[in-house]
Amino acid sequence: MFNYKRFMIMKVNVHAVNFSADRKLVGFVQARLDKLEKYYDKVVNSDVFFKVDNTNGKENKIAEVKVNVPGNEFIVKKQCKTFEEAVDLAAESMERLLVKRKQKIRAKA
Repeated sequence: MFNYKRFMIMKVNVHAVNFSADRKLVGFVQARLDKLEKYYDKVVNSDVFFKVDNTNGKENKIAEVKVNVPGNEFIVKKQCKTFEEAVDLAAESMERLLVKRKQKIRAKA
């Protein structure tokens, strides 16, 4: 039997507020969030919002990751020096949330 799910790529929508994101950043986000399917395979889609905080500090890049799964929506927001670092930290937090969700569902079954 052929498994089509293995070859599907999760739909990731990237929204850059008040600037345009380059292809390298979008590619990095897609690659990083595709790894979330290892932890929870029922992810429907995800949205990533990039914002620049108007403060004088170096950590002014904000990445907000929203992941939709059947029945829930998880949102993680991180602020770092670079967007890549913020996405990486947000994805790590999202991995933990998805593992918790998966364990909760297994416990009910």
